[in-house]
Amino acid sequence: MRLLAATGMWAAGAMLVATAHARTIEVVPRVATRSAPAPKLAPGSPGTIGWAIAQQEKKVRFKRAQSEGALPERDPDGTCPAEMANVDRRFCVDRWEGSLEELLEDGSTQPWPATTVLDLTKQYRAVSAPGLVPQAYISGTQAAEACRKSGKRLCEASEWRLACAGREGTIYPYGTTRVERRCNDYGRAPMYSFYPQVEKSWALVTNTDMNDPRLNLLEGTVAKTGEHPGCVNDWGLYDMVGNLHEWTADPNGTFQGGYYLDTLINGEGCAYRTTAHDIDYHDYSTGFRCCADLLPGSGLDDDE
Repeated sequence: MRLLAATGMWAAGAMLVATAHARTIEVVPRVATRSAPAPKLAPGSPGTIGWAIAQQEKKVRFKRAQSEGALPERDPDGTCPAEMANVDRRFCVDRWEGSLEELLEDGSTQPWPATTVLDLTKQYRAVSAPGLVPQAYISGTQAAEACRKSGKRLCEASEWRLACAGREGTIYPYGTTRVERRCNDYGRAPMYSFYPQVEKSWALVTNTDMNDPRLNLLEGTVAKTGEHPGCVNDWGLYDMVGNLHEWTADPNGTFQGGYYLDTLINGEGCAYRTTAHDIDYHDYSTGFRCCADLLPGSGLDDDE
């Protein structure tokens, strides 16, 4: 009797398993549907700059920057010069990373070599144009003065991030995830070519070493402005991620966006922010671009 009962229980269990198994392989007819358009990213959702900043601020790899401040009010009638983009009807941003022209005593100008440290006895103005090697080896103080000489200013941190992330507020200028070689963020580490002691410790190199003009003459380092045509956002701004760090208007010293070797260590893409140096610091990786207030006008420009 016990054997029969056990056999009956085994049979019932087998039927249940068989039934369950049969249900798992039941074929459900497919119903043809039209794919819906991709929804817009909600603020703070994965893939947006707000999300990236929130994730980064949970870490303690770098000093947290001061408050970024409020954005300028919108002006529907405001315009920008041709070399600048009108960002969200709030302010103007240079389309390309900054280069320098030396201001001569007779009032004329001449290009300044972008791979050399600035001469403190000279004066410079900022230039934004495609096809130029952008100025490295520049401090935040020097960048601010060069912008001022051009009737512009350094971008506030809040302005820079809004400009970098585009209309959709994404981590990268072109979207939510990094695309290999889209921007100049896959380059070489030039310090190892001339100062192999860095393999042991970065404490073994000096500030003079970090400003060696040879560093950015190596292939695979700084690129000309606009040389990576895919590294652009829907404001029409190029190279805001990679190529050179870009100083912003923090008196304590902040540069953003990463450079040709790294766009991840201090935050990803447009969330990249370095606050470890004061505003007078400069090396082979530091660059800039200028912002400006909107000009009065009809509001009918190519960034409508």
